[in-house]
Amino acid sequence: PEPPEGGWGWVVMLAAMWCNGAVFGIQNSCGVLFVSMLELFGGGEDKQLAFKTAWVSSLSMGMVFFCSPIVSIFTDFFGCRKVAVIGAAVGFAGLLASSFVSTIEPLYFTYGILFACGCSFAYQPSLVILGHYFKKRLGLVNGIVTAGSSLFTVSLPFLLRVLIDSVGLYNTLRVLCILMFVLFLAGFTYKPLIPSAKDKEGGKKGKFRFSSEKKICNFSVFKVLSYRIWAFGIPAALFGYFVPYVHLMKHVKDRFGEGVPEEVLLLCLGITSGVGRLIFGRVADYVPGAKKVYLQVASFFFIGLMSMMIPLCHVFGGLIAVCLFMGLFDGCFICIMAPIAFELVGAEDVSQAIGFLLGLMSIPMTVGPPIAGLLRDHLGTYDVAFYLAGVPPIIGGAILCFIPWVHERQKLKERAKPLDRETTEKMLDNESTLVSDITAKSLKEMESGF
Repeated sequence: PEPPEGGWGWVVMLAAMWCNGAVFGIQNSCGVLFVSMLELFGGGEDKQLAFKTAWVSSLSMGMVFFCSPIVSIFTDFFGCRKVAVIGAAVGFAGLLASSFVSTIEPLYFTYGILFACGCSFAYQPSLVILGHYFKKRLGLVNGIVTAGSSLFTVSLPFLLRVLIDSVGLYNTLRVLCILMFVLFLAGFTYKPLIPSAKDKEGGKKGKFRFSSEKKICNFSVFKVLSYRIWAFGIPAALFGYFVPYVHLMKHVKDRFGEGVPEEVLLLCLGITSGVGRLIFGRVADYVPGAKKVYLQVASFFFIGLMSMMIPLCHVFGGLIAVCLFMGLFDGCFICIMAPIAFELVGAEDVSQAIGFLLGLMSIPMTVGPPIAGLLRDHLGTYDVAFYLAGVPPIIGGAILCFIPWVHERQKLKERAKPLDRETTEKMLDNESTLVSDITAKSLKEMESGF
């Protein structure tokens, strides 16, 4: 059916906006929770405490993306509403269970896996359902929905700091469960307008064949060379991407002491990330074809440079400036993911292309912060960790530079194939015409001879 471009879709948009805010607001505010976990579980003078604690946040963010290919299959089979509601319920259970642990290790499962998997299953349907209700206004609606994460990232760190100081970490996690409960209710608004694969294959009985699963799990996108480079270059750039979100708060405490409002840095990241999504999303509309990749190249270059500048800032104002620029180019990187995927693989395979890419992104995003924590434990400072965190984005950006060139060559080859067929057909036609002419001439000569 044709999308209604409004109506109940506006309610769905607000629910999806809440989903973006709740999921990534909590994930991006992990630096505040990280500091609180270090203080709560650091009584034993563990020399590897920063390394162990960083695994909680990095596992959580990594699992949100790691589950994406699986979530896309479930969403296609069972519909957005069921997947989103069950995902929010699992996330609620994981976050609530995290508020009853007494050591850091159980948090790997309750917060790092259970809560994060629930967030992943709740998040992806919120993007898919928008296409049921909007087509002409989909760009505007996507901008509003993704702005929800910036809004929560701006406000949540201050709320978390107040709550942790007044009621402690455990009760703060229980308060955050309210966000997940509202997300659970929001999932019920995802009224589907397009039938799921399960409904198409089996009707009311809900029977579906294995062949439909083959169609849904489509690996043909990896046959496209430009996509393969993109799917390798993006993860290569992200080994240091999540490090500032996890460790920046602790770095500020180590360098400037307790009297500095370190939450302001997350505020700067959140505000300029939202601004960057609006600005560069509009700029990308004017950049033709796969050359949009150059915007991501520039964003990774500046993100890497800003990470390297963090240890050089001995004044708090310098860190604010760094975070402002980092947030701006972070928004640029995020907002043009879908347009680039569309250019590389086409409209039919774009959802699978994004799902596989998000799954590949989970590995470096999970590994980076614990390595930074390990360096902090051994060296006593985050300086080397931030310097090294800036290297992968620059390398990944350099890899992405080849994509427009490769993509243009692929397009030229595809255009040349029909021309080759036409040339061959013309040569065969000419040859057959020549043969027929010679035959006719020979027959005439024979007739004249007789």
